Amino acid sequence: MSVSRKIQEAMVRSSWIRRMFEEGAELKARLGPEQVFDFTLGNPDLEPPPAFKEALLEAAWDSRPGNHSYMPNAGLPEAREALAGYLRGLYGREFTSQEVILTCGAAGALNVILKAILDPGDEVMVLSPFFPEYLFYVDNHGGTPRVVETDACFQIDPAEVEAALNPKTRAVIINSPNNPTGQVYPAAALNRLGRLLLEAGETFGREIYLVGDEPYSRILYDGVELPNIFNTYPYTILATSFSKDLSIPGERLGLVAVNPGMPGREEVVAACILTNRILGFVNAPALMQRVVAKVAGLCVDIAPYVRRRELLARILHESGYKFPKPLGAFYFFPEAPGGDDLAFVQRLKQENILAVPGRGFGRAGYFRLAFCVPEAVIERAAPGLARAAQG
Repeated sequence: MSVSRKIQEAMVRSSWIRRMFEEGAELKARLGPEQVFDFTLGNPDLEPPPAFKEALLEAAWDSRPGNHSYMPNAGLPEAREALAGYLRGLYGREFTSQEVILTCGAAGALNVILKAILDPGDEVMVLSPFFPEYLFYVDNHGGTPRVVETDACFQIDPAEVEAALNPKTRAVIINSPNNPTGQVYPAAALNRLGRLLLEAGETFGREIYLVGDEPYSRILYDGVELPNIFNTYPYTILATSFSKDLSIPGERLGLVAVNPGMPGREEVVAACILTNRILGFVNAPALMQRVVAKVAGLCVDIAPYVRRRELLARILHESGYKFPKPLGAFYFFPEAPGGDDLAFVQRLKQENILAVPGRGFGRAGYFRLAFCVPEAVIERAAPGLARAAQG
């Protein structure tokens, strides 16, 4: 055996998203890309705002010495300060640069947080459906994922959460707007969750952290507002990135923001700075720090996502699919006709439509469609979606 048993097993059960993407690549090579309708990856296809490109060019031409040198592991002081100001305006909390750590995307942020807070055997609650990599991230740092079901509308089920809390619970990860469902957890649900965590922490004599994963926080529809996670609970840590709102996922820039009102926040921040280093990230990309510090608060024009959401919702509804309309992000998560998501995804593939089975997100019987694709792709997929629904 050339690799570890653990990684060998992980390779077998690794992300369905990538697996379907790879199958799609083979299909495109055989049939031509224009004949394949690929809804697998949440890869934003909109161009970044013009101001981002202007700031990028300015940073690239800056010839001052030391611009590409090592830096403090938490990030460039001026970038941390600028992003603290952005967070103050967004969340109404007195963030300073000392509560902000720049990371390699939200994925890097989550790994930094989990490395900082977990001891071997600690449990991390993950709400299903969930982003599949959460299970690997928790395992990376000796933790044990505890999957807890949401309700029929993919909202937090307080009874399920309460039943799962135990002396080993160390953190709860919430993802809102949610990937894969596009649902947003309302303020009342988050406040109830905060009360449950506070009571459990007092009962078990330990801090239980609420980790908010919010890379889709600026992609919201129908006037929906994302509740302020920092108003929910003192032991709150935010992981986010600029991948979706600025449409720069390949640039790998995110951040950790520790609640300024958290007791003992200095130790948590120091731990995250250390883990950012020892996980091998060292620091977030210097060029992107300088660029994003100048354009934080900007967002792509989401009007194309709005149009695509309406178009795909109409097509799915007319074809007989059952689904909740997404309130944010760019995913639909319909029920799989017939109930078997694997079989149905294969049926879609016969129509040259690529989707991801729900079991990859911890909820069998559903499938995910990412609508960050051109409207023409959605329109051309409509007949195949209708035929697949009829079986």
